[in-house]
Amino acid sequence: MINDTYRHKGLRKILVDEIKAYGIVDNNVLSAINTVPRHLFMESGFIQFAYKDNAFPIGAGQTISQPYTVAVQSELLEIKKGDKVLEVGTGSGYQAAVLVEMGAKVFTIERQRELFLKSQALLKKLGYKLQFFYGDGYKGLPTYGPFDKIIVTAGAPFIPEELKQQLKIGGILVIPVGKNIQKMTKIVRISENDYKITEHGDFSFVPFLKGKSK
Repeated sequence: MINDTYRHKGLRKILVDEIKAYGIVDNNVLSAINTVPRHLFMESGFIQFAYKDNAFPIGAGQTISQPYTVAVQSELLEIKKGDKVLEVGTGSGYQAAVLVEMGAKVFTIERQRELFLKSQALLKKLGYKLQFFYGDGYKGLPTYGPFDKIIVTAGAPFIPEELKQQLKIGGILVIPVGKNIQKMTKIVRISENDYKITEHGDFSFVPFLKGKSK
């Protein structure tokens, strides 16, 4: 039985109003955040803070992103129903759930085995249908591409060429780039060799690591 009470729903509504006040206007994003039970993605010690606009630890040295950050990345992706989306860094599974609620077909990849197994079990239990992969996010999923949209949920020191190559023409990659503080970067593939790059504010993410963790 999924424990999602009227109280949880009320707290989500307050969170959505807060995110709206920060400037998020995409109703598809707001509706998804209003729907996904974030408290179910949290470690038990942090559940009472689930609808605060903060990041929290989820184990394996990772965090569940703050809802505003999830909203910014989701809005920048300009998700349309049926979009094929690659998510690099499943983490808790919360961002993936938001994307599925928005109508995306999600392919998600995670390098930490513990998180890969945990988020897969949870998302399946909640009825979210998506494809899970255990592996190195830097390489993306070339055999499943090209993708309409790609989202990276960890701070990258640079933009991986492999991910750019897996975008469709007209596709969008959203990735936080930088060492200590990241610039939220949006890359639109204009043609085979041309990309339009814009920056959308400073954020702080856990680092994007190469390879699988055993």
